[in-house]
Amino acid sequence: MRIHHLLFLLFFGPLTVVAQSKPDSLTEIKEVVITGFLPNSPKLTSLNIEPYPLKRMIEKAPFNLCDALAKLPGISQMTTGNSIAKPVIRGLYGNRLLISLSGLRFDNQQWQDEHGLGLSHIGINRVEVIKGPASLLYGSDAVGGVINVIEEKPLQQGMRIDAGTSLFSNSRGTITDIGLNKRKNNKWWRIRLGVENHADYSDGGNISVLNSRGNGYYLKAGFGFERKNWKQENSYNFSYNQYGFILEDLSSSFTADKRWSREMAGPHHIVMLNLLNSQNTFQLKNSLLKLNIGAQSNSRREDEGGGQISLNMHLMSALENLRWEKELSKKLTLVLNQQFNFINNTNYGGRIIIPDANMIEGNIAGYIKVFLNKWIIETGLGINHKNIQTFETRTLNSPGKEIQPFSVSRTTGNGMLGFVLNPSKALSIKSNISSGFRAPNLAELSSNGLHEGVYRFEIGDPSLKVEQNINSDLTAEYSSHQLFVSGSVYYNRFFNYIYLQGTGEKNLGFPVFRYRQQNATIYGSEVLATFKPRALRWFEWTEGFTSTKGLLDKGGYLPFIPALKLNSSLRLSTSFSGKIPTAFAEPEIQYVFPQQQAAQFETNTADYVLLNLATGLTIVAPKGNWTLGLAGKNLTNKKYMDHLSRLKYYGLYNQGINFVLSIRKEITW
Repeated sequence: MRIHHLLFLLFFGPLTVVAQSKPDSLTEIKEVVITGFLPNSPKLTSLNIEPYPLKRMIEKAPFNLCDALAKLPGISQMTTGNSIAKPVIRGLYGNRLLISLSGLRFDNQQWQDEHGLGLSHIGINRVEVIKGPASLLYGSDAVGGVINVIEEKPLQQGMRIDAGTSLFSNSRGTITDIGLNKRKNNKWWRIRLGVENHADYSDGGNISVLNSRGNGYYLKAGFGFERKNWKQENSYNFSYNQYGFILEDLSSSFTADKRWSREMAGPHHIVMLNLLNSQNTFQLKNSLLKLNIGAQSNSRREDEGGGQISLNMHLMSALENLRWEKELSKKLTLVLNQQFNFINNTNYGGRIIIPDANMIEGNIAGYIKVFLNKWIIETGLGINHKNIQTFETRTLNSPGKEIQPFSVSRTTGNGMLGFVLNPSKALSIKSNISSGFRAPNLAELSSNGLHEGVYRFEIGDPSLKVEQNINSDLTAEYSSHQLFVSGSVYYNRFFNYIYLQGTGEKNLGFPVFRYRQQNATIYGSEVLATFKPRALRWFEWTEGFTSTKGLLDKGGYLPFIPALKLNSSLRLSTSFSGKIPTAFAEPEIQYVFPQQQAAQFETNTADYVLLNLATGLTIVAPKGNWTLGLAGKNLTNKKYMDHLSRLKYYGLYNQGINFVLSIRKEITW
């Protein structure tokens, strides 16, 4: 491609437009407030941000947080069964996405394919998804986007207790939580307990997928206060999860037990998280100063069966973010942002796949937002420095091994330039050009051994360069009382894209793969349309379409690129007087196209159609309302393989028919 062609695509994008997730009412679109980097309405920022409130999530009866996010246009999930899942935004996942929890980055060792996100939707307020590079604002790894998980908010005043449970027919599972939230004057506190438990799921052929079981225990707590010039929010999150480890030919070593069994006698992951952070906002004379500090502990172990721990890694993180916001005039806002992260990885088990290491990262950025009549301009520059130092870790990188302990440093600059044009109340057009980067992760730099989850011998390369990208995004949006239409196109150009490539060699009988680099391109489009006629206020029709393609410059396709997807849904809702004020029913048809552009070690997948249904109603009671929901997923019991399912390599299918009954009771006084 000639350079002037590339520049044209980067600055103007290829002729389309990404959908903002729609609010409950079309007339409320302009009122939705998203935080992102600054509080905004979607029309007032060039960033492509999708707000997703918890209320809409739980109506779809998600299995976990990733399952909930996969309902949004342009977002999918890479799965290893039901319990282990990680989000995919426009074909990017793992260390190419930054997860933000309570305002700080969250690292769950997501560099490995079978390491899920590990976050529950229990006790959150909403999720905001930024599509496209956001390294300027959030630091490294935000090359594909940001998933900002926002915890439940304090009450305005008084006390509330709520409890709910969801029952899953396919996995014989439950997700249950109870929370207490209290506020008196300027002080508040909250606490929430949750538990989930699932047996093995069955596919569309009613075949049980062995060891796809999982369980989790959750504790969330928070407290804070508001003073004249100081607001503080403190939070603590604890989770303990066990996920069955699904392997090829597992039936030869794992005896099938009773359908209701939850025993973790077979191989399984054990993940324990402890997260503590404090968010502080100081009102200065004519500006705001925000300080966010936190610590995270991530313990990941693997039991090979019978209680024998093989892999045992502990990731410790200390994080800090300082941000100063100044309104220079009614039309000009300045933000200065500084971040610092220190991360330590230590191995305690006998099996080692990455070495002990320290990682230090610092990021400084400046951001300006300008209002010019119907135009809004956003721009900024930043610089980031990251150092990774590995240490000798027993046999992994001992003397004589191919990869020795090393120290690498990477310094990178980032920028963004965005425009918003609001020619009328109904129409909004915006374009954003942003750069992102990420330093190679520990696995890519220092792997040197058998990766048992996929049965291949992986070898890293300490000389890998920084992976960078430039993304152009063009979005057009029209909203009225009856119609909402949004569309996006994006063109994401990668330099030094890191990927695994087979060498044709074998080590200990296993194929050898090495990490390589070359330039790559990901491009696609997303369209969303919702029609809600004035004459039929109970009727709402929504159509959504997403398309993503990923290519390596020297030929071949990128891995885990989702297939084209078409979603059609009708939402029938009404209001009553009396004890049932609201009720709704939402049937949905999802058609996923065949994916025949598989990467080197992937397989093609066929198309499939899924029929889903969500229903719900509210019941007024003297001591607080009841909310009831019934959802049905894959109602035709379709036997299918999703392209982003890692189980397809073992000939295993996705989940069959599943009914989810949800009940929640809330009391406020």
